[in-house]
Amino acid sequence: MADTLNPAQLEAVYHLDGPCLVLAGAGSGKTRVITHKIARLLQAGLEPKQIAAITFTNKASQEMRERAKSLVGPRAAKDLVVSTFHSLGVRMLRESGTRLGLKEQFSILDSDDVLGVLRDAGGTTDAATARRWQWTISLWKNQGLNSDSALAAAKDADEQVAARVMKLYEERLAAYQAVDFDDLISLPLKLLNTDEEARADWQGRFRHVLVDEYQDTNAVQYELLKALVSHPDDRLAGRFTAVGDDDQSIYGWRGATIENLRRLPQDFPKLKVIPLEQNYRSTGAILRAANNVIAGNPKLFEKKLWSDFGDGEPVHLMECDGEEHEAERAVSRIQALRAQGGQVKFSDFAVLYRANHQARVFEQKLRAAQIPYKVSGGQSFFDRAEIKDLCAWLRLLVNQDDDPAFLRAVTTPKRGIGHQTLGKLGEFAGKWKLSLFEALFAESLGVSLNAKAIGSLHEFGRYINDFEHKARHTTGGEDAKTLLLGWLKDIGYEQHLYDSEESEKLAASRWSNVMDFIDWIAKRCGGEITQDGGTFESERKSVLEVAQTISVIISLAERGEEQDVVTLSTLHASKGLEWPHVVLVGVNEGLLPFRSDTEEMTPDRLEEERRLMYVGITRARTTLAVSTLRRRKKGRETIQGIPSRFIAEMKLHESSNKEDPKERLKKIREALAAKAAAAAPPATSP
Repeated sequence: MADTLNPAQLEAVYHLDGPCLVLAGAGSGKTRVITHKIARLLQAGLEPKQIAAITFTNKASQEMRERAKSLVGPRAAKDLVVSTFHSLGVRMLRESGTRLGLKEQFSILDSDDVLGVLRDAGGTTDAATARRWQWTISLWKNQGLNSDSALAAAKDADEQVAARVMKLYEERLAAYQAVDFDDLISLPLKLLNTDEEARADWQGRFRHVLVDEYQDTNAVQYELLKALVSHPDDRLAGRFTAVGDDDQSIYGWRGATIENLRRLPQDFPKLKVIPLEQNYRSTGAILRAANNVIAGNPKLFEKKLWSDFGDGEPVHLMECDGEEHEAERAVSRIQALRAQGGQVKFSDFAVLYRANHQARVFEQKLRAAQIPYKVSGGQSFFDRAEIKDLCAWLRLLVNQDDDPAFLRAVTTPKRGIGHQTLGKLGEFAGKWKLSLFEALFAESLGVSLNAKAIGSLHEFGRYINDFEHKARHTTGGEDAKTLLLGWLKDIGYEQHLYDSEESEKLAASRWSNVMDFIDWIAKRCGGEITQDGGTFESERKSVLEVAQTISVIISLAERGEEQDVVTLSTLHASKGLEWPHVVLVGVNEGLLPFRSDTEEMTPDRLEEERRLMYVGITRARTTLAVSTLRRRKKGRETIQGIPSRFIAEMKLHESSNKEDPKERLKKIREALAAKAAAAAPPATSP
């Protein structure tokens, strides 16, 4: 093991006795440290189930489990608790949530469901208003506030309204036996803080907790970590390893707080801080630019990246006339680097920008040049309407009090149950404090609805009950697939897709997505999980068991196979990724750092924008080009472009780093001529 780790990594791996903060700079091998530390903990006598490794995405969890498996073997890796914060929260609530008044089969609402409940609670049909409430309430929850404390802290009339809506929202969630994504962290924390027996149980389970991307934790996640690693026995308290980078904290807008890094040494005085400064990704020129930029931020902990890869090619600065010219220059750069040979693929390139709207012109120019591309952060497979329809049915099997799922399932496909019927059912359910599903079997419902409407509702209810029974007792991939295909036939879902789409081609594409979804569930029922080209073994589950965890799985899942395409991505979505060649575009004041007309550029905001620039620079392995606009569009106007202050902070020597368009064109022509000569058939003798 010592052969593959540098001295700082070894120190982090072998520090087992107390709290440890590993300051993992970009590209410094943090996943290697975490997996080797898991192996070291096992060597020290811990059982696999006593080790928890917490990540932020399912993809990161799967990668970590697979890398741990190659290091410690499949048997040990199988029992490790490797999960996201949210998945761990689901596990805690499934096992101990009854102590908080939750039933075992509670529902997890996705973002659309939450929006629907908030519209209802706030009495509005305006999606934008409900979305503002949703963001505000989520931020409050991530800060550990409930509706009462939010109302007390409200700064203005809008926040007072949001706090009152939050109160009604909390009441509805309790009535529906449902939780939202933020509750998956706050409720486990409440459990540990209020239930001594549950606290002792969960603290006793884990002897060491490792947290990846620690700088992305919010206030409630930090409190949950603290509660898990506290222990009445001082010798067992504070056994954790936090791995993160204060220079890559870029999610303040969604509640992540760099304050969690400041608090660690205060809350854990014995904290060991180990910086990982050797970078295994980028050349010296790229790292120098990154170090220069981030030096403008005040430092929590000292750290400076370096690598053994030599200086490499200088960072190029491209000054462009406007957005179209910038996109053309980016395309030319991709073509030029590919023309130089050396098996350079399209997938070796990324174009990174601050805001989604900047992608459009790059898409146009790449299509014109017949260069394949993908837009990272586009619509997720699981955000498609057809997949959400089927998930609503599955959620209703899990929790028949889930009113948003009931409303979607009962109307998709349509089955002669109209809005008037559902409206009267809703009034009846509200009056008697029942869920919609409970209400449809109530004996006194006949007072509110006619016999035909009740007959249709009963038919739907009986079908759900029958399907739930079958789903509970069906395990294994083939049997699960047979059950699910039978369900789709029963409800006429394929016909529904063809009836609701003008184009047969589009309907066929949506049906193909449905078939992928059925295969996805069946594989999980059969104990097989395929992701990112790898297959992972898991235990066989019933259809109902898979349905129970489906909300958290789909909300955190990343799908997509490796393709040879150029990546277009926002800087936020690029974090954790890397490419040999990166073009960082739109590096202008107002864009990066981003500033809207209504927002003041506070020192905290500027520091986070600088960290975003640092993240962008450190995505590049071999070459980095940074482009700035002389004129840029702002709404319908064209305004003068001011180069970002971050360009000056990179301290590039313009004479050697500014790209000369004529020189670049000359190189392209020479490379293309050489390629054509090499491809020409050899001359034959007369």
